[in-house]
Order: sequence, then C-alpha cells, then structure tokens
Amino acid sequence: MDTYSKIGNVTASSGCEFLGVADLTFAEQFIREQGGVTVAGFPKAVSIGIALPDTIVDQLPNRADPAVATNYRSHAYEVINERLNSVASRVAGVLQGQGYSALPIPASASIDEESLSGVFSHKLAAHLAGLGWIGKCCLLVTPQAGPRVRWISVLTDAPLPATGGPTEEKCKSCTECIDICPVQAFSGRRFLAEEPRSARYDAAKCSEYYGELASDAGSGVCGLCLYVCPFGRKRAVPH
Repeated sequence: MDTYSKIGNVTASSGCEFLGVADLTFAEQFIREQGGVTVAGFPKAVSIGIALPDTIVDQLPNRADPAVATNYRSHAYEVINERLNSVASRVAGVLQGQGYSALPIPASASIDEESLSGVFSHKLAAHLAGLGWIGKCCLLVTPQAGPRVRWISVLTDAPLPATGGPTEEKCKSCTECIDICPVQAFSGRRFLAEEPRSARYDAAKCSEYYGELASDAGSGVCGLCLYVCPFGRKRAVPH
C-alpha cells in the first residue's frame, strides 16, 4: 500500500470527510513570512477536514442563548479540534514511519491574537489541495459543505502527488456573508493571492466583537458568516 493510501485509511477511520495534498512551492514566500523558515521548508502539506454538525451550526442565529453558544463552542471547536489534532498526529506517524519528515500544525491555534493568524494557514493548504476556494468572508468554502469545515495540516517532505490546484471561486455575486456580519468586517473583495488578507478582512473588528460577546453575554461565539453561506445551508436543508 502506498503512503497516500495509508494516510487515507487513517483519516477515513477517524471520520474525516476531506483529504488532499497541496504543493506549497508556489506559496513559499507567503508561508515564510507567516510562519518562518522551518515551516516554509516543507514542500507539501496533507490537508484534512472534518465537517461541522449542521444541527449545531444552524442554531447560530440564536447564539445569545448560552445553551446554543456552549454547544457550538464545545462541539464545533473543542471536540472537532481535538479529533483533528489526534488524526494529524497519526498521519505524521505514518509519514515518519515511511522515512519522511512530518510537522503537524495544531488546529485553530492563533499565535497572533491581533491578526487572528496561526503559524500556517490551513485554509491555504486546503485551497492549494483543490478542496475548495477562499470566499469573500476569507473562509475556505467547499462545494460539499460550504465553509462548515474545520481544517488541519501536516507539513511533509514526502513525495506525495498533489491532489489538485486552487479551486475556481464560485461565490460570484453572492454577498450573504458580507451582509450578515455584525461589524462589517469584510470588504466584499474576491480573493487574490497577491493581495494581503487585510484587503478583504478587518481582523481587528472581528476580534473586538468576539471580546464584546464574551464580556457582555458570556457566549463569545459568532460564526454567522459560516452559518449563512448558501453552499453549507443547501447541504443542511432536509430532503
């Protein structure tokens, strides 16, 4: 069994719906600027995603309710992040066992609270792996589940074949994520690799709003841009 098949067995048995391999060489400069020389030294990333429970995401308009906020924070962040970190560790073990270097990057772990950015962009890896596109809300949007997915990445030097390239953006004229944002954090500009994220997203507004929610209502969750995306809501509608 080849290395990719072994990885696929690990992710499938862990309930991960999304798996791909990204060629990072085209984004090396950006990766170095964000995470440093060590992170930028890996030419490939294994991108892994788990879809969020629709019944929990669909309650987000009622996020002021402590029960709704607690359920979302627990199941859509803490539980899924723990699952992702566990499977990334297992995938890294497979790669190391095959004689390759592997660096699992923690799920949803910011190293800069002001910019809300981590040491490596999981969205970038998923995008380059052909699993989705960067939407106007700066979330990774998948055709199958919209942005209702949490991601993790395992960087490696294993000669895995890339599973795709950047997916064509399919948001078109839709502005639902922009319109629903309580603090108008999004400019509405489409993703362009050469532009900084700040051209599309004001992270400070988002961060301040989360802080207000945490202090005023005790909930500290928003997620309305994730909730409203038609790609995710279409999947969530019962047939």
